[in-house]
Amino acid sequence: MKKIISIGNALVDVLAQLKDETLLSDLVLPKGGMTLVSDSRARLIEEALQPFAPKLSTGGCAANTAKALAGLQASPGFIGTIGSDEMGRFFAGSCEAIGIKSVFSEVEAHTGVAYTLITPDGERTFGTCLGAAAMIRPEDVTPEVLYGYDILHVEGYLIQDEVLMEKVARTAKEAGLLLSLDLASPNVVLEYQDAFHRLVHDYFDIVFANEKESLAYTQETTPEAALEALASDCGLPVVKMGSRGASAMRNGESISVPACPVPVIDTTGAGDYFAAGFLYALGCNAELSRCLRLGATLGEAVIQRMGTSLSADEWAQLRQRAREILA
Repeated sequence: MKKIISIGNALVDVLAQLKDETLLSDLVLPKGGMTLVSDSRARLIEEALQPFAPKLSTGGCAANTAKALAGLQASPGFIGTIGSDEMGRFFAGSCEAIGIKSVFSEVEAHTGVAYTLITPDGERTFGTCLGAAAMIRPEDVTPEVLYGYDILHVEGYLIQDEVLMEKVARTAKEAGLLLSLDLASPNVVLEYQDAFHRLVHDYFDIVFANEKESLAYTQETTPEAALEALASDCGLPVVKMGSRGASAMRNGESISVPACPVPVIDTTGAGDYFAAGFLYALGCNAELSRCLRLGATLGEAVIQRMGTSLSADEWAQLRQRAREILA
């Protein structure tokens, strides 16, 4: 199968299960979105979350995708930047323990933290203090780092440094890799719409978007129309619609799969796990319907628990399910 490396923000998720949505309003965090916060605001959020007994987990979109690929025993890579601190050691140690070959730069800044507020409906809202995560340099991504990989999966949040994003995409394209992009968040898509359109058109082969992101990117009113519009910019767009399943389009052909109804505890990482399953199947040369089904299977698994870490038994079951889907 094809080997996959991801690049994105190396973040430690601080996960808190809320009893209602009051704290979101108090902290001025728009539900379901990602808001960048300063160090001082991060301290206020951290203090506000203490009564909810928050838990720690490695996080960041691209890192979650690498984590899921490691669970499938796909030997993934990950490129990111951490600080020389306790959170950085936690992040690096967690990646090594599950089989991610990480390329870390350590800098004089605190490791990035994503305060993840989970409301009773399972929706997650992020207050993200990037710290070291935002300090990936263009020179960190070289042909040597990408050697041996076939697909580079890029986290859309990197668009906040357009020079970096373009250098990463150009280096990977010149090295012969397929480029995959997760659009990250609808508010980020709206803020950087022109840059996204240019970079997707010029470099990216695969684009993952949830329904809101697809509408923000295309300015269409339905995910079906958005899928077609996305197909004019890249060869393989994928639109995820939550409980209504997911669709992909290639060479003018649209394929959809339904979602399986499962209890939703926490949607953190659902899209990242979906991308991992889809890319894993694509790397095995599976047809699109099987790629979508494996993506949905991983997404459905992770939303049934808090955070993005599954047990060894759960991964064994998912690997068996992957073999069945790809048979």
